[in-house]
Amino acid sequence: MSRIGKQIIEIPSGVEVTLEGRNIKVKGSKGELSYEHEAPVSVIIEGNEITVKREDDMPHTRSLHGLTRALIQNMVTGVSEGFTKRLEIIGVGYRAQVSGQKVTLNLGFSHPIDYMVPEGVKAEMDQENKNIIVISGIDKQKVGQAAAKIRGYRPPEPYKGKGIRYEGEYVPRKVGKTAAKGE
Repeated sequence: MSRIGKQIIEIPSGVEVTLEGRNIKVKGSKGELSYEHEAPVSVIIEGNEITVKREDDMPHTRSLHGLTRALIQNMVTGVSEGFTKRLEIIGVGYRAQVSGQKVTLNLGFSHPIDYMVPEGVKAEMDQENKNIIVISGIDKQKVGQAAAKIRGYRPPEPYKGKGIRYEGEYVPRKVGKTAAKGE
């Protein structure tokens, strides 16, 4: 039995879950998400609990069991609380500006980089620290993809630590070259 798949999903108050065939719709205060699950897995809604069961013990079905449960849990969490990723910009002259759905990054290249934030995801600069971009939304996959795309423009380098990193991310530092001692 899948450790993740057998866990029961609690539906918090204010969240409405409906099941139409294989299509699951989750509606909450922040928005609405839907997902159509695969056939060998069944979803059962009883009161304020969701249970995911599988029909057989085939390897593909076992992998879908935990996946389906995790995706439904992420939808429930997304419409009730939402997801955020915080990106920290470190480097002299490195900065970002957010205007609407466009993030403009100055990362030491000869030109600024414009990134259009996808629909359903919101980007903004942190009010206290102007070197932090806050990516938020209800779809965990879209939020993570947008954050990874922005981080990919200038990942942190190991010698000085300059670049874009997730807040709290550990970047292992390397020692630079040392001059050879003359004899």
